[in-house]
Amino acid sequence: QLQASGGGLVQAGGSLRLSCAGSGRTFGSYNGAWFRQAPGKEREFVAAVTWSGGSTFYADSVKGRFTISKNNAKNTVYLQMNNLKPEDTAMYYCAARSTKPTIASEYNYWGQGTLVTVSS
Repeated sequence: QLQASGGGLVQAGGSLRLSCAGSGRTFGSYNGAWFRQAPGKEREFVAAVTWSGGSTFYADSVKGRFTISKNNAKNTVYLQMNNLKPEDTAMYYCAARSTKPTIASEYNYWGQGTLVTVSS
């Protein structure tokens, strides 16, 4: 089970940090990722981190602005979002357990989503 938190309303250029806490050994053994879905659009990949934390993957639209990390001791994955833009507005979902880090359909576990709204 995954619990996402940290969303909110922020002005363009601001920052937010999302957290996704897993129960059991969710992130200690599995890849973790963040996806997002804006109104009227399909869910899209944002960032992923391998189970060891040794490799990370980012969508081109967030490279250089977002950073994904994980703390296996706390069984938590984070998404630090800096220099936020209005187009980053979406519901953000965390996911765990996948053999293909950037593919949503490959993930077995999903959180409930946390809303990020960026005003211009």
